[in-house]
Order: sequence, then structure tokens, then C-alpha cells
Amino acid sequence: MSNKKYPITISSWTLGDQCKFEDRVAAAKKAGFDGIGLRAETYVDALAEGLHDEDILNILDKYDMKVTEVEYIVQWAEDDRSYEQKYKEQMCFHMCELFGVGQINCGLMEDYSVEHTSKKLAELCDRAGNLVIGVEPMPYSGIPDMKKGWAVVKGADRENAKLLADTWHWARANQPFDMSVIEDIPADKFISIQINDVWDRAYAKSILRDESMHDRLAPSTGIGTTVPFLKLLKEKGIEPKVVGAEVISDEILARGLEEASKYVYDNTIKAIKEGWPELLD
Repeated sequence: MSNKKYPITISSWTLGDQCKFEDRVAAAKKAGFDGIGLRAETYVDALAEGLHDEDILNILDKYDMKVTEVEYIVQWAEDDRSYEQKYKEQMCFHMCELFGVGQINCGLMEDYSVEHTSKKLAELCDRAGNLVIGVEPMPYSGIPDMKKGWAVVKGADRENAKLLADTWHWARANQPFDMSVIEDIPADKFISIQINDVWDRAYAKSILRDESMHDRLAPSTGIGTTVPFLKLLKEKGIEPKVVGAEVISDEILARGLEEASKYVYDNTIKAIKEGWPELLD
């Protein structure tokens, strides 16, 4: 079973939310990935197929695959969280225990002050225990860029509060691929990375999330943001727990699971070889 230091992972959304669990694992394995990402929803979908935890582990074992990325706790800054969100958080904790994953990717759509958001992040980190909470800045969210992301993580003042860096979100937040963006952030405050690429022209701001959820590009197949992104993070000295290929694309997924997986994998490896070859050691 792959115990690579930097598992090259196909993120959950890359293969959508309509496929059976075993088909997801089989396509990822055949393409060459070290691991798969699962969202709480895709894990519950596997249970809804009639699989139990033991069956899920057996399928992973059958293909010599691991779950290496768990997602996605949201709405954690609300004072009055819904039962569904509390339950989803617990589901993510359970998934980490089940699959041996040490971190959870989290986002926040709601826009609160740094002070409030930091306080709520600290509470989430305390509930998470030994698990790392990876906060993902997204340009259309309440944590739009690395600047606010770091302010929130720093303000939380928790060992297990860290950041996730995603090429698409970085580019669409109009941040340069330059050390100035992250010069104040310690390298060990980045838990993992996700890579992809963008079109030359962004969707309008009001529908930017639609682009994120339907029209991303595979690494280095757009305007060429992936390699500069990788080179910058390498130079920073970041040690990602996971390298996720998160290419959410209706067009690519329409080619079928196998072809989509292979296409994303091949372009991911090509970009890594050029930008940060040590990730493949």
C-alpha cells in the first residue's frame, strides 16, 4: 500500500458525486493516483449504496488504495450551527479515524470579522483534538485570500489550525505567484495543497463560484498558473501532507471516470515534474 510522503491524490469533487465508491477507487488506481479524497457526502453515499465501513476498507484494500484527503467542514463560524453541520463535522472526524487521515479541509462562505472567525476556528480546533483543521481561502468566500486566511489561523492560536493552498483559488483571488503573498506565514502552517489551472478570463464575480464548481482546468492546461504555484511553495519550504488534484470540470468528467482520472493524473504529474519534482520521490 502506498505510504508515499506526498500522496498524489484525486480530490473528491474531481470525480463528481454520481459514481459508485468502487468505481471511484478503481478509476483513481488505474490512472496512477496514490490516494483518493472523500467528502463527508461521498462517504455517506457509499454507506447509502449498502456498504459498511468494513466493506469500504476492503474495497480500498482490494485496489491497494488509501483515502488520503477528508473534506469539508463548513459554517463553523455560526453562533447557532445547524444539526446537519454539527453532524457533518462528526462524520469528518469519524472518517479521519477510519482512514487514518490526520487533517480535514474546511471552508467558510460566511464573512465575519477576523476576531470572530478566529475564535470560532479555535473552538473547532479544540473539538478536532489531534486532527489538523486546514482552512482553505476561496475568493468568493468569507476567507477570500491568504491574507485573511493567515490572520484567522494566527488569531486562533492553535497548533492544529493551518492553511490549505489551492492554485485555482489563489489565481482567482488575484494574488501574484510571489513570495510576498506568504512571506509572513511559517511554512509549517500549510498542511496541504490542491492543484489545477484556470482559464485566461474569470467568470463574473457574482458567478465565480460556478466556475470553481464546474469549469476548472487540469494542471498546466490553462494560462499556466500551476508550475509557478508549485515553485513558490517549494521555495517556501512547505511539506504538504497531501497533493490533491482538484479539477472540478463538467467537461472533463463527461469523458467518463477512467478517462477523466487519467487525464487529470497525467497533467498533474507533468506539472509536478516541472515545478516541484521532489513531490514524486
